Formats: sequence, C-alpha cells, structure tokens
Amino acid sequence: MWGHLSLLLNPYNASGDKCQIHAKLRTHSKSGATNCHRMIDLTGKTILVTGASRGIGAATALTLSRSGANVILHYSQGKAEVEQVAASLTGRYFLLQADLASPGAAIELWQRAISWNGTVNVLVNNAAVMPYASVEDDWAVWSQAWQTTLQVNLIAVADLCREAIHHFKTQPQGTIINIASRAAFRGDAPDFMHYAAAKGGVVALTRSIARGFAKDNILAYTVAPGFVHTERIAQLMQERGADGITRDIPMGQPVPPEEVANVVAFLASGLASHATGSTIDINGASYVR
Repeated sequence: MWGHLSLLLNPYNASGDKCQIHAKLRTHSKSGATNCHRMIDLTGKTILVTGASRGIGAATALTLSRSGANVILHYSQGKAEVEQVAASLTGRYFLLQADLASPGAAIELWQRAISWNGTVNVLVNNAAVMPYASVEDDWAVWSQAWQTTLQVNLIAVADLCREAIHHFKTQPQGTIINIASRAAFRGDAPDFMHYAAAKGGVVALTRSIARGFAKDNILAYTVAPGFVHTERIAQLMQERGADGITRDIPMGQPVPPEEVANVVAFLASGLASHATGSTIDINGASYVR
C-alpha cells in the first residue's frame, strides 16, 4: 500500500462513507480503493478565532469545530452573523464581542477567552479592517484610516500575541496563526497602502515570535491569502465585473475561504512544528515568491 497526504474539502471516501474528520490522510491500495484515516484531530484543543462572524474567520471556525476543537468565536458588530455561524458548529463554542479598534480591547478579549475553558491552545488572529484612504483625501480622513487600520490589523494582533505568549509559557505548547495577506509582499493599490503596511508588520511580528519563543515550545505561522471569495469580494465582482478581481489570478478565481481554513487547521494540528516562522501563501499563483 502506498499513500500521500492531502487536505480534502470533500469529507467522503470512494465508497461514499463519511470520514471521521474533515481533514485526513488519504491512502490508496493497489486495487485503487481509497481509505480514510484520521489526520487532523483537534479534539481537546481550545482555539480563539478573531473576526469569526464571516469570511475566512467563519469558515475557519467551522473547519476547526468539525476537526474536534472547542472554538471561541470573536466578533465586533456582527452578532446575528456570528450566531448563525455558531449554529452550524458541531462542538462546544463560546461567543465573545470586542471592538479591536479600541486600544486595550484585545487584552480584555484574551482574559475573557481564557476564563471560558481555563486555557487557549491556539490563537488565530484573523480580524481586520480595510478602509479606503487616498493620498488626495483630507489629512484627517487619511490619518483616521491609517490609525484604525494599524490598531485593528497590527496593534491588536500584537497585543493578543503578547497575552498568548505569557499564557503559552505556562503550558506544554502553544500555537499562533496570524492571517496576513499577499499585499504584505507585493504591496496593494495606492488607496490601501495602510492595509499592506499593517499586514507587512504582521509578517515581521510572526517571524520574530517564531524565532524568539521556539525554545518555549511556542509556534508561530503566517497565512497570506490573495483575494478570497468572501461576501465583500463577491460584491465587488458583481459591481465592477469579475475580471477586475480575477485577471491576475492564474487559477481564474478567488481563493475559497474553506481552503484558507484547511491551512489553518493543518497548522493548528502541530503536524508541522518545524515549519514555525514560515508563511503559507494561498493566492491561486497570483503572487509567487
């Protein structure tokens, strides 16, 4: 028998039987039959996902839950949306509201997350904002966009990482997964320079954590998506035409959020601990480093 690893979106084997876990090891016998074996099992792990009310965060919460994790879903304003996501989860969950645009809110969020189950094993920093800010705008508008974006997309991320590091040092191990962006490496449109700058900071932050705290069994990874087929991107494609989004994507379409979630689940599993400090690009080959 020979085998190979794959993360599968379809949780069924060749005979139509559902596998026990969403992400799994696929092996093939000489007869060509496909068998399912548990690969990613997050049972017993408590995972905090920020920005879990929609898009990548919602898909990630669902995938982690299906893989056995206890999931803490953070949201800012989308209470109805996060409740809808939670209704689809298969395991234990906890909802937490926090406005990460407010300085210090991330620290309180972490403390409340710890109080639910006594620990957090994995932190997924996904929450982000992307306001428009042109160099032609009034300085007050420009400055506000930069301040808000840096606060939510970088400073709150750093605050949560800081709290997580303190906690993980008291545990056997801990994992931080920060969602950055293709824009961190190739830049973004002039009206979103603040977004690219913040995401570049996230990459540097994550690499620094990986190098500085590996000795404490703290792992840190970056996931850098390109355009992801979220509601916002779907709306842009409808308003401006799909070609404006897809023309520089060799695969011809935005990344399904479930694929980003699969990458997060794999990193959360601990199956690739020596990849700590690395960045996983997932952009349909629109940016290749």
